[in-house]
Amino acid sequence: MVTNGEATGLSHVSSEGEARMVDISEKAVTRREARASARVVCAPEVLDMIMGGQLSKGDALATARIAGITAAKKTGDLIPLCHPLSLDFVGVEFERVSAGELLISCTARTAGRTGVEMEAMTGASVAALTVYDMTKAADKSIVLGPIQLEHKSGGKSGDFKRR
Repeated sequence: MVTNGEATGLSHVSSEGEARMVDISEKAVTRREARASARVVCAPEVLDMIMGGQLSKGDALATARIAGITAAKKTGDLIPLCHPLSLDFVGVEFERVSAGELLISCTARTAGRTGVEMEAMTGASVAALTVYDMTKAADKSIVLGPIQLEHKSGGKSGDFKRR
């Protein structure tokens, strides 16, 4: 059990070991950006249908893009200790990286006091879940993941880029 959040570097844990929202009121407003990714692995024939917009439920990529953007905007409502942010941009992109693998990237930007990593990861996650929902009738063996932060910039902790 963690009893001293400050000593361990866990900013969402008080010195009494209680969950807390971090006070960002004294932090400087800076430009912040994060990009996260999620992967969808499915049968190549199903990915052909996804990429060609041939699913019976409709255009999975267009629907997943809207779902990812909407989810990023609602991250503060979904993750209990996340600050609600005013996002200046959210973008969701898709790339077929192999016969049966789709890479989803979500980028979030803001000028604010805290980062947008959770918004980017939430957007990528929900976009992947939406692709799954729209294709599950065609392929029950779809695998989602990993979901991961690829890049972040801005703020006190500096830049991060996955290798």
